[in-house]
Amino acid sequence: MSIEDQFRDFTAHNDRYPSIDPRDALSGSADGKIVFISGASRGIGQATAVAFAEAGASAVYVTARSEADLEETCDLIAKANPDTRTAYSVCDVTDADAVAAAVADCVTQFGGIDIADANAGFLGPWVKIAESDPATWWKTWEVNVQGAYHVARHTLPHLIESAKGHADRGQSGGHLILMSSIGAQMLTPGASDYQTSKHAINRLCEFVQSDHGEDGIKCFAVHPGGVATELGHNMPEDMHEYLVDTPDLAACFIVWLTSGKADWAKGRYLSANWDVDELSSAQTEIESNDLFVNRLRA
Repeated sequence: MSIEDQFRDFTAHNDRYPSIDPRDALSGSADGKIVFISGASRGIGQATAVAFAEAGASAVYVTARSEADLEETCDLIAKANPDTRTAYSVCDVTDADAVAAAVADCVTQFGGIDIADANAGFLGPWVKIAESDPATWWKTWEVNVQGAYHVARHTLPHLIESAKGHADRGQSGGHLILMSSIGAQMLTPGASDYQTSKHAINRLCEFVQSDHGEDGIKCFAVHPGGVATELGHNMPEDMHEYLVDTPDLAACFIVWLTSGKADWAKGRYLSANWDVDELSSAQTEIESNDLFVNRLRA
């Protein structure tokens, strides 16, 4: 069996399962951790906030553009774990000053940031380039790439401190999640803005790792699965049949990535659909062949 065939044969999951369940194998994996999440007002971001609370996070700080939805997220966090502290900021990730202020507020309230998840995203109508609206096309890049950069830029100094502090205690800290998509690996007519932006996210992940790996940072670009979120439903209707995964799948996969169990896979594009035990068993092949990164192979 070739390496490529091995990965195609990974068991595919559509919902949380024991190995990534914060109430099961990952119980307590986020104990004492402070988590910062953008785009946490609904869908995957909201589910991720709750999953970290289930995993024992000390505090979860959430941002998005809707205050009412952020309040709902904080209520769900409190129900999942009354011991997890919560706070939020209304924040547009394309506004660098707003992101910087949210990060500063998180640090003021909770004392630092151990895990950051750049979850906010945008997907506009799929149209051919010659028919596209320039403002909408570029907005996709502003939210998906510039927004992720802003979260990375302003959380990284704190994540570096977290990585150092946890390393001194023999633990793992300093994790950064960038939300990618399987679309990054596709060429779908009409999806030039979204799919190129997600391809750029994969490369940004690699640069974060290259620039800050020596600082202890562990960065991952994550395909969350096909989730029937508001964003997902912006795809053409003939693609809605692929939206079969729950928000919990990505949420729990992210908890697993930041638990320390996947530190060996840092700097790579990974899919939430892949079975994590099978993924871990392929560590040697992945590392020795430098897989799941953007490269031109001749």
